Amino acid sequence: MFEDRGYKRTFYSAPQSVTSLIGAFLEPAITVATFLAVSWWFDEPIVRSDLTLCLLIFALTFPGRNRFWDRPLNAAVDISSSWLSLCAILLLCGYATRSLGLFDWNVIVWWVVLTPALQWFAVFAGRATLYRMASRPENRRSAVVVGAGALGVKVARAFVLRGDQGLSFLGYFDDRSDERVDSESAGQRLGNLRQLAPFVREHGVHEVYITLPMGSQPRIVELLEQVQGTTASVFFVPDVFGISIIQGRLQDMNGVPVVGICETPFTGTNRLVKRLSDVVLASLILVLIAPLLLVLAIGVKLSSPGPVIFRQRRNGLDGEEIVVYKFRSMRTQDDGPVVAQATKDDPRVTPFGAFIRRTSLDELPQFINVLQGRMSIVGPRPHAVAHNEQYRQLIKAYMVRHKVKPGITGWAQVNGHRGETETLDKMAARVEYDLEYLRNWTLGLDLQIIARTIKVVFFDRNAY
Repeated sequence: MFEDRGYKRTFYSAPQSVTSLIGAFLEPAITVATFLAVSWWFDEPIVRSDLTLCLLIFALTFPGRNRFWDRPLNAAVDISSSWLSLCAILLLCGYATRSLGLFDWNVIVWWVVLTPALQWFAVFAGRATLYRMASRPENRRSAVVVGAGALGVKVARAFVLRGDQGLSFLGYFDDRSDERVDSESAGQRLGNLRQLAPFVREHGVHEVYITLPMGSQPRIVELLEQVQGTTASVFFVPDVFGISIIQGRLQDMNGVPVVGICETPFTGTNRLVKRLSDVVLASLILVLIAPLLLVLAIGVKLSSPGPVIFRQRRNGLDGEEIVVYKFRSMRTQDDGPVVAQATKDDPRVTPFGAFIRRTSLDELPQFINVLQGRMSIVGPRPHAVAHNEQYRQLIKAYMVRHKVKPGITGWAQVNGHRGETETLDKMAARVEYDLEYLRNWTLGLDLQIIARTIKVVFFDRNAY
């Protein structure tokens, strides 16, 4: 009766952990609190402009990234790059709105210096606290893994890497002999599957992780029935590592459990945050670079006959065709079923076109595409439709990159994969970086990519 009315739910999405909740608020809270503390130190009254700045800062930094699991050096680099990107955006906003004079520069300078240092100290202190709490005997939890294959080894490694979770790995249970299991797990088998439940009861094991392949469904069901006679928590790890998992999560669809394997990260509030940041930044940038756009348009027109703007068909969100704008850098405009990539010393490229391609100035009209909603400032770079048809058949999960809008710059471009991809391996590496971006997107990552793009534009020579 209760199940029919929707009161009973067998599956549900895991609640957010306390450490994740703290991580989400830590960065925004420290940023705002430091500004207010420095203002108080310099006897500056908190006026409406200060409160507006605090709200803007909180909106841009929330949710913060949970860096408690990062290595201290990696956390320091990530915090510094994200903070510099945020400061650059705030400076740009202040200049565009002529509001820089509303703030005391002593406060601003000390705030800019102290905030990343305090953020890193908070992460370091939080990490040390978590490890100290996890090392207490009363907080330790024992765990075993069912299945001594490659997936079981992945899970066991995760226990070691996440020592702050307080899990003590005891060993594996598998029906196979040591010669037939993963070499890393050989010698750590505690017994076969029939011995699992008695071992769990006898040793008071807290958690059991089942990593058997999906083809072993009857064995898994039998195993679950046995383990459910103990007090251990049971977790099933599906063997889907051969699939490019994007934003994997468990969802409840009117009482029916649905496991998401490949989903866009831009749903709900994430979609709103992404679009809002795109519109605000693209509008400000277009206002600031308007004189430069005029100069470049004149340069293109004088360099060779033809239109100033080159329009090319690309695949956008969900693979739909879109029209992307660029300053024309070639004498020809290839947009047919076969499009040859530009190469070094390509005779089709004009001298002025070589300059704007090398400096990525030819991409500036794409900020109009961003305002139109066809593109985003950060995302996988769009390829010509002809290239998509070619690579979708050659590279695994190639079309997954179209789960988001294409970007003017991307994670692949700031990691050395900019310019010509003359080999299949280079394109595959670019796609892997695009998929990594989809798996790990945050607003902070977008800001980091924008900051690193500026460096790449001036110092990288891979584009031509």
